[in-house]
Amino acid sequence: MTKARLLRLSVVLVSIFMILLIIVYWDNVGTAHFYLHTSFSRTRSPGAIEAAEDWEALPDVDEFLAKLLSSSLKQNSSIPRKTEQLLVQGSNKPLGRNLEESVRGYDWSTHKDRSSLDQEKLQVERQRTLREFCANSSFTFPTKERSFDDIPNYELNHLIVDDRHGVIYCYVPKVACTNWKRVMIVLSESLLDQGVPYRNPLDIPREHVHNTSTHLTFNKFWRRYGKFSRHLMKIKLKKYTKFLFVRDPFVRLISAFRSKFELENEDFYRRFAIPMLKLYSNHTNLPTSVSEAFGAGLKVSFSDFIQYLVDPRTEKMAPFNEHWRQVYRLCHPCQIDYDFIGKLETLDEDAAYLLQLLKVDRLLRFPPSYRNRTASSWEDNWFAKIPLAWRQQLYKIYEADFVLFGYPKPENLLKD
Repeated sequence: MTKARLLRLSVVLVSIFMILLIIVYWDNVGTAHFYLHTSFSRTRSPGAIEAAEDWEALPDVDEFLAKLLSSSLKQNSSIPRKTEQLLVQGSNKPLGRNLEESVRGYDWSTHKDRSSLDQEKLQVERQRTLREFCANSSFTFPTKERSFDDIPNYELNHLIVDDRHGVIYCYVPKVACTNWKRVMIVLSESLLDQGVPYRNPLDIPREHVHNTSTHLTFNKFWRRYGKFSRHLMKIKLKKYTKFLFVRDPFVRLISAFRSKFELENEDFYRRFAIPMLKLYSNHTNLPTSVSEAFGAGLKVSFSDFIQYLVDPRTEKMAPFNEHWRQVYRLCHPCQIDYDFIGKLETLDEDAAYLLQLLKVDRLLRFPPSYRNRTASSWEDNWFAKIPLAWRQQLYKIYEADFVLFGYPKPENLLKD
């Protein structure tokens, strides 16, 4: 009887182990190909992880999965030479550009990089600012006090995972996210061109870059791992290098307005422009297509757009679109301890330094930035005709992004 019980117990334990093993490796995007060789020299917060063995005390399931993942990391410590050579090679393909990219063009000029020491100090300061305000009980904003477990799954859709290099990127629209997504595709090899992974970020067509099926994001974990999804997320958040890029919140709004309402965009015209024109410009019987509307001179004004953002009815109907949603709602910076905070204002230097820290700078270069990026100096002109009360309301909506990421309060726009 005892032997029979032991046999049954053994079968059960082996079955559980195999199920967990399958869960961990059931990932065609790359969970079976962990190539973690990213080490930051930044100042770590207490309890940060430096090596695969240095896990904090975790619940039993987390601890088991952590050890299993660490084992995979040790077994696959470098990129296959063939793949590395493939990524290093240049590209002879012409640049694929959409209208927006053609209009703005690319800036291929060289930029003087900051020294590594300056960059390291810059990162320490940015992270210190973020941590201090996240810990400051007198500074409050919606969702600040919730834990990572409190974040709904659908709000984790901006966290892109590259298991090959142990990288997590939270993308913020209108902050060079198209090119950073391209970089993530090259690194993770999640998209093939005639059976071969893309090696030059700019070869990747824009429509593929923004296709949600191209990227492995946290909100997809539930379908892959079921009830173990949050355990795996937490392990990867502890182990992987996490980064995001931000920009001045008001300038980001100007950029969003320019690209979505000054250029012909059928989807944004129907979803947003038509309601704005009806509500704030008293237009009726509007054309059904954006080309007809533009031909008739019917365009959303910047004033319409700002009124839409400060209108309390807007958020009651639906959350802000990702192109103007606050960064703290997209990337949860008080719940996720980011290793690197880049800024669009210093994009070239920050991107070069980040790729160096990730040890992938020999594999690819960050795509060149757009010429004539929307500049902070434009704020006065853009907001000149916006009523003071609206500007003050708008600042309150985006105040957390200004404060958390160290952008100065635009006093000149908030006073008569």
